[in-house]
Amino acid sequence: MRHISVQPTSLLAMIAVVSTLGGRVVAFSAHRVTNYSTAAFATVTSTSLRGRVRPAFGTQLASSTTFEEDEYDFDYIVIGAGSGGIASARRAASYGAKVAVVEKGRLGGTCVNVGCVPKKVMWNAASIAETLHDMKHYGFSGYDSDAISFDWPFIKEARDKYILRLNGIYERNMANSGVTSILGEASLTDGGNGGITVVPSDGSETVSYKAKHILIATGGYPTFPGGDGVKEHSISSDGFFELEELPRRAVVVGAGYIAVELAGVLQALGTETNLVVRKEAAMREFDEMLRDTLDEEMQRQGIAIHRNTNGVKSISLDDDGLKTVHLENGEVITGVDTVLMAAGRAPSVNTLNLTGAGVEQGDKGYIQVNDYSETTANGVYALGDVCGNIELTPMAIATGRRLADRLFGGPEHSGAKVSYEYVPTVVFSHPPIGTIGVTEAQAIEKYGEDNVKVYRSKFANLYYGPWNVEADDKPKTGMKLICAGETELVVGLHVIGMGADEMLQGFGIAIKMGATKADFDACVAIHPTASEEFVTMFPWGLSKPATGA
Repeated sequence: MRHISVQPTSLLAMIAVVSTLGGRVVAFSAHRVTNYSTAAFATVTSTSLRGRVRPAFGTQLASSTTFEEDEYDFDYIVIGAGSGGIASARRAASYGAKVAVVEKGRLGGTCVNVGCVPKKVMWNAASIAETLHDMKHYGFSGYDSDAISFDWPFIKEARDKYILRLNGIYERNMANSGVTSILGEASLTDGGNGGITVVPSDGSETVSYKAKHILIATGGYPTFPGGDGVKEHSISSDGFFELEELPRRAVVVGAGYIAVELAGVLQALGTETNLVVRKEAAMREFDEMLRDTLDEEMQRQGIAIHRNTNGVKSISLDDDGLKTVHLENGEVITGVDTVLMAAGRAPSVNTLNLTGAGVEQGDKGYIQVNDYSETTANGVYALGDVCGNIELTPMAIATGRRLADRLFGGPEHSGAKVSYEYVPTVVFSHPPIGTIGVTEAQAIEKYGEDNVKVYRSKFANLYYGPWNVEADDKPKTGMKLICAGETELVVGLHVIGMGADEMLQGFGIAIKMGATKADFDACVAIHPTASEEFVTMFPWGLSKPATGA
């Protein structure tokens, strides 16, 4: 064992702490842990680094000043405190690993701060607005009076306070799991030797650390297309959550789920909304039934869709403070308060020194990984939006936990990895979309047209039943079940309409378990609900069920 000079009193105190917790003492100093085997060493601190970590962890950080071949500061360092990174860190710590998370921003990443969570709050607000608009059909009056109003600053303040509470919950969860939190911007050291350098957020001197395993989970960020005045006179999806007032007239640019979600929120809350798409329609990668139904519903709600524009050419600021948007196809949109660019995202990797560490990147800068989240650099892993493969928060969480299982969970988890097959996805558009598996076009390409059978249904939800309007004017729910082979294995399920977001999870489980059309038919319907349509699709019950109806 290497001998390191320390104060005898400190040595005895440290041995007592570690022995009490059942740890194995190998060698340590007041600022260095060597060949540790227990998370108990998280209590060893460096007085020179106090004040550079989050207060909850001010007595837990072990620092590094020089690297030696067999010495590590941590078993696992996670760069990025988003949902995926934190999930992986806490899972690793549960196995006794010594873990640190480095983050320069607010805890929770995109999802908590400028993504899923605040977006869902605004979607809820927009849904309430839609219900208020509909209340006359159920005998309620007063919508057209001054009795009902919407206060954007109120919901913004309430939403922002909620996000701050979530930031605190993430911090406490990490503290309770024994994870060290380091405030600063991290980069990999040259040569891929398991080291990182951190520029502390408080402006103090750069600190170096070394770990057996390093995970990159830094997420992504919204990008702006080129064009005169585009970046200067528009906001990103991040900027949407900084708006102090509801825009009077807005232009949303993009054809993906972020664009249609935010366009739907704005329109429902009272903004005159324009959606600009480069080609014919939004959501082109989704099943054609979802794409076409959403297109119809957005138009019915009053969203003006500008098609085949090839994007924005320029944005100019007028003397009255409003903006004029010039599109590449010659169209011009005037009198605009807010231009929101939702045309793309990129991985947040620019400051990580990936090339120097031997981490290879693919198209658009995404980190290349294998099925086990391993990069091309030994001991360096990546997951989530930096990889560009199914950029969903629950996907990143599952990937992070499986990675921690494999690295620290023992032999029984040596082959642990996440599955990217049959991942349920919800788009919080108006109306919402739920989808899992392949599209109809993908199924035909994969299985052959003769081996694919498609079941469809389109109807007005019972909610709209009492409305005294023409049937064609009632919002529609669309459903599609895609089956393959003689057994009619369900390989795709798609739904758009009221309640689609909440009904998908259960169907996702069934499809992951290999459900067939006969299995769906064998489940007795819950009436009256929209979801019952999936288990009663015509023709019903013609395949022999094993159990059920």
